[in-house]
Amino acid sequence: MDSFPAYFPLAGRKVVIAGTGEGAEAKARLFDGSPATLVRLDGHAAFLPGSYSGAVLAFISSADEVFAQAAARAARAAGVLVNVVDKPDMCDFNTPAVIDRGEVVAAVGTGGAAPVLATMLRSDIEAQVPEGAGRVAALMRNFQSEVRGALPTLHERRAFLREALSGEAAQAAMTGDMEKAGALFREALARSVRKEGKVRFVAGKGPADLLTLRAVRALSAADVLVIDEAADPEVVTMARRDARRLSPAEASPEHLIELARSGRQVVRLVAAPVEATDIQALAAAGVAVEVLLAAPSA
Repeated sequence: MDSFPAYFPLAGRKVVIAGTGEGAEAKARLFDGSPATLVRLDGHAAFLPGSYSGAVLAFISSADEVFAQAAARAARAAGVLVNVVDKPDMCDFNTPAVIDRGEVVAAVGTGGAAPVLATMLRSDIEAQVPEGAGRVAALMRNFQSEVRGALPTLHERRAFLREALSGEAAQAAMTGDMEKAGALFREALARSVRKEGKVRFVAGKGPADLLTLRAVRALSAADVLVIDEAADPEVVTMARRDARRLSPAEASPEHLIELARSGRQVVRLVAAPVEATDIQALAAAGVAVEVLLAAPSA
């Protein structure tokens, strides 16, 4: 990627907009309803570094390039990152097209190369993100400490949260009934028990677009990934980045049994037909096994 997306916390922070006109108003609307303190500058105040002191970001909008350059110098002198509207070569960062769902924020950027394209893509993505997604994220944030206390290991928490995100509590939050959502979430957490892991065999030779939906979900949920050398790299990239990676030589049936019994979700990416003896050894040990093949081609 040519640029790295990053999110700046806004609670208790200051954002400065220097200048006037349509560009300045558009930047100001980005922060409507946010917890940031928005400071508007014009005239001589825009040229004083002290005007930007303590700000996390500064946006400058002016048809007067002398004004824009002077304001940018002042903001940078105060140690603030600067975006100058419609002047990519004067920017420390580019403003993406933003999908705002409260706690859930997504952004599409083109590095300033094609902002209209970013806006079009944002519209496509926005249609796929439900309005209640931010409320579901807020529910999860409210229960972070309780979940950590009840489920001390990372894989236990992930397994519980994956179920919770598709359960009744999340559905209630999606519709806006946060009181009911909280009660249902706490009930689910109280019922939670340590779950046995599972080993899933996924056809990894590719192409990636022939993977079944169940296989894609398995890859995104895997705690441990066992990868054949001939596995398609595009299939591998669909797995969680923080999943532990093992080679086939490191993943004997005994090791897979141990991992599953410790509650891990294991995906074995195979580029050749699955060995029946491997499945039989796992099943004989009482380990849950699932074989997920690619969808048949047309």
